[in-house]
Amino acid sequence: MQDRGQLQPAEPGESLRKRFELTQAREIVGGHAYELLRPRNIDDLISEEDFAIDERIPYWAECWPSARVLAERIARHGGQGRTLLELGCGIGLLSIAAARAGFEVLATDYYADALEFVATNAELNGVPTIDTRLVDWRRLPDDLGVFDVVLASDVLYEEPQAALIAGAFARTLSAAGVGLLSDPGRRTAGQFVAECRKVGLIATCVEQKRTVDARAELTVSIYEIRRSPDDHAGV
Repeated sequence: MQDRGQLQPAEPGESLRKRFELTQAREIVGGHAYELLRPRNIDDLISEEDFAIDERIPYWAECWPSARVLAERIARHGGQGRTLLELGCGIGLLSIAAARAGFEVLATDYYADALEFVATNAELNGVPTIDTRLVDWRRLPDDLGVFDVVLASDVLYEEPQAALIAGAFARTLSAAGVGLLSDPGRRTAGQFVAECRKVGLIATCVEQKRTVDARAELTVSIYEIRRSPDDHAGV
């Protein structure tokens, strides 16, 4: 007989439901189904005050096609305990798929709310081994460290992001590490490749995949980022 005074464990997402109107989506990656909670309407999250300070827009609250494409790629590779950093994790599909593949994952984002969604979605999908951290690409923490794999998906929204993301890869890739960035054809992708060269990295498009978003076809490119053989700066 159950003790009526015994506290029952909270359902994943219970605290989020108190602050957000939520919807749940299913994403199939590598033949595995992931259930993801996210805010129902991104427009409801837009803050004029936040935008006035640093043009902040809550892109994190959607699961974008670039994340799905990169998650498919990373799911094909066994992590074998290698360390992995995601820059701009959003609601967490990519980090969760990487953790399920055996990577030791640190998911980072500029929004604290995004990190709460990542932790909740990881729990919802039985993946309890994801660490999270609030990170601003403009001021990377000195103790963030370096990683075997660094991922970013659809982060090149505006021109300044090209240099910021290239710098973040340069700061966080281990000497023999590999970075992967997926992009749906934004005009800043070419600029990102050029910015990588400035910081001793080589960014090469290694895959292009056709996909559909809201019934519109688009091509997502995946760039592989490595340190230049001529770079001895030890960034």
